[in-house]
Amino acid sequence: MSECHADFSVFPPVESALTEPNGLLAQGGDLSVEWLLDAYCHGIFPWFNPGEPILWWSPDPRMVLLPADIRVTRSLAKRMRNGGFELRVDSAFADVMRACGAPRPVKPGEGAAGTWISEAMVAAYGRLFDAGYAHSVEIWHDGQLVGGLYGVAIGRMFYGESMFSRVPDASKIALVRLAQQLQQWEFGMIDCQMETPHLSSMGARTLPRAAFVARLAELVKLPHRPGPWTFDVPD
Repeated sequence: MSECHADFSVFPPVESALTEPNGLLAQGGDLSVEWLLDAYCHGIFPWFNPGEPILWWSPDPRMVLLPADIRVTRSLAKRMRNGGFELRVDSAFADVMRACGAPRPVKPGEGAAGTWISEAMVAAYGRLFDAGYAHSVEIWHDGQLVGGLYGVAIGRMFYGESMFSRVPDASKIALVRLAQQLQQWEFGMIDCQMETPHLSSMGARTLPRAAFVARLAELVKLPHRPGPWTFDVPD
């Protein structure tokens, strides 16, 4: 399967996305491998709540992390060395997605945050995983999955989707290990979608959408590294 068709897309131009809500581009379609690859190749991703139509987004600006810019504090480096964590890749993809989708506590008295990672999304990205495009980076401790992230890789571009931690710093460790490996593989960017203080603290920054789309158009044309992945960065 050809990953990207730069001269054709079922989606409107990303420049036509709304400014409020930021980046809403289209609704409808489906979550087939073909639709998802077309979306990611053009800087678009799905995000919608269960029961809603499929909504497609391309926000401006875009939060990205260049793999070489990953920021590792002394305390995090020490925890990575001495915390007893084990790194695995692509060994529990669906479990990582479901953990990312689990309701999470918010402020006291507000209950738990809702989730957009429905079983339909797990199934859709599972098909991407089976096709060699989706990946999970997992942090294990004493045989238990305690943190990780998942995303989509096309060419030399990685699109981060979501992460989770069941113990402190587990998702940070997953992101650090991913960035280190992607730097070694000469990936150009990790898409982080929306700006957050957490990602900023890890070295991510914002790019205007036009600059983001121009750069990813170059990266998705480079040779694809199909899954399942094996990391060879040192622990």
